[in-house]
Amino acid sequence: MNTSERLIESTRDLLWERGYVGTSPKAIQQRAGAGQGSMYHHFSGKPDLALTAIRRTAEEMRAKAEEQFSGPGTALERISAYLLREREVLKGCPMGRLTQDPDVVADPVLRQPVDETFAWIRDRLAGLLAEGRERGELDAALDPAATASTVIAVLQGGYVLARAADSDEPYRQAVQGVLGLLRQHAR
Repeated sequence: MNTSERLIESTRDLLWERGYVGTSPKAIQQRAGAGQGSMYHHFSGKPDLALTAIRRTAEEMRAKAEEQFSGPGTALERISAYLLREREVLKGCPMGRLTQDPDVVADPVLRQPVDETFAWIRDRLAGLLAEGRERGELDAALDPAATASTVIAVLQGGYVLARAADSDEPYRQAVQGVLGLLRQHAR
């Protein structure tokens, strides 16, 4: 891995662990094994490097989600695969963690890939739910957009509950709960 890649990957890790505010240029450089000159050779500063790292995390999250969303099975089976896939629950969601960071939320440029990622997931889930309705797999009364927002809220809330309890169990319960509600709409 070259210096630029080490800086990006170190920033991604630190943003997930500490958030933007808690990620200093010095911590990034130490984690990457790079000097200050190298960092500023490749990036104009912390905001530029953080934006690159956030965009990469967003791309990775969408690609992982798309694996389940475009896989085989009914709409509910694909949504279940997405919700039940292996995750580092106690670390939280790398995008969700950034929404709790005041500097990210206050900066439209840093916030944009976070917002776009959640919008993409919400739209993709709504599309799957609509597809399930159209195919007769799900009850016609199901509102795809509202249900997609609910699924995301439960997933993000599950991360928060798990971190607060220092246990994966609240997350697993939240996921099983929303899947149970979705199954009630299956035909």
